[in-house]
Amino acid sequence: MSQGIVELTDATFDAAIAKGTVLVDFWAPWCGPCRTQGKILEELIAAGKLPAGVVVAKVNVDEAAALATRFRVMSIPMLLIFKDGQIVKQFVGVQQPAALLTALG
Repeated sequence: MSQGIVELTDATFDAAIAKGTVLVDFWAPWCGPCRTQGKILEELIAAGKLPAGVVVAKVNVDEAAALATRFRVMSIPMLLIFKDGQIVKQFVGVQQPAALLTALG
């Protein structure tokens, strides 16, 4: 079970996504839809609805511009699901809980 949302930086990103399933939310504090997406992610965690072992992480695109460039983040929020370091799903824009749970299933 996830303990909350992990903040990732350029320095911590690669190690964090290397093993298991990680949902990464690329966001910025000034982005209204990003705040909405953040609340949806927090609610999923609080409700214990995420599959076992899934880690939810955030990358602030203003603070980690190199990561935003690396993953071609053009619009936020952008969500990437990694399995053992590989991207398996990508979403752009606010995603509802059902879509995220289906993708993580």
